[in-house]
Amino acid sequence: MAQLEITLLNWELIDMMTVLSRRDLLKAAVTTVVLPKLTAIALEAQKKPKLRLAVKYGMIKINASVEEKLNLVKKLGFEGVEVDSPSGLNKAEVKAASDKTGIKIHGVIDSVHWRDTLSHPDEAVRAKGVAALSGAIEDAAFYGSDTVLLVPGVVNDSVTYEQCYERSQGEIKKVLPLAEQRKMKICIETVWNNFLTKPEQLISFVDDLHSPWVGAYFDCSNMIKYGVPSAEWIRKLGPRLVKFDFKGYSKTKSWCPIGEGDEDWPEVLTALGEIGYDGWATSEVAGGGEKELADIAARMKKFLGLS
Repeated sequence: MAQLEITLLNWELIDMMTVLSRRDLLKAAVTTVVLPKLTAIALEAQKKPKLRLAVKYGMIKINASVEEKLNLVKKLGFEGVEVDSPSGLNKAEVKAASDKTGIKIHGVIDSVHWRDTLSHPDEAVRAKGVAALSGAIEDAAFYGSDTVLLVPGVVNDSVTYEQCYERSQGEIKKVLPLAEQRKMKICIETVWNNFLTKPEQLISFVDDLHSPWVGAYFDCSNMIKYGVPSAEWIRKLGPRLVKFDFKGYSKTKSWCPIGEGDEDWPEVLTALGEIGYDGWATSEVAGGGEKELADIAARMKKFLGLS
């Protein structure tokens, strides 16, 4: 009888060890196989930037109402547009069309910043530039936008780099209270103005304004001319990068269709993912009617990894 009890006890122990062994094996499998795969998937998802496609409103070149134009870009997969300020548009009509179609007026472009520059030697011209920037902020607030795109100044024969820097900083500071009041970011764009042609320069310019209402608007195509890869700009700008736009630019072909230039789009997307970019991707090309806009949409989706 005692021998029988011992035998039964041994079998119970064996059963328990078998169950434990299976649990250990399952745990080991989850730890060594499943978790790493899930982690890799999660990291990959984190590294992909969250992008919303947009165009400049002036690219929609059809003879139609504002609402019809916005419906067209909506049909093609765009979610937003940027508009000029000042412009010949009826602002109430634009706002109503945006509300009805769901196409967001995500930003406003200061349309006189090349003419009434904030770096001009004439104080009266700079004052016009400040008034225009203030008007753009007010227009953006009316539309429900969150940024105003600004070219801060131009370096030329009559304006040195240092003068451009000092004057434009001083003029922008005059509108910062309004930007804060309207919760509107002034975004400094990178263009061919012989100013802020290196990432470090743009970083200094933004940081020297000491305001959360100033950021960077990076053009991935414009800066190819100056030699620093777009992805390097993006990584260095980091959280200062509020929005970006692009065209297509090649050092040998000059301006070209999106995707046919020197932009390294896989690396640009990687860099955007690394800084946690979540926002608008806006094309700035000639545009046209439905056929041309459809081609632009297809190119954007392809090279931004959205197709």
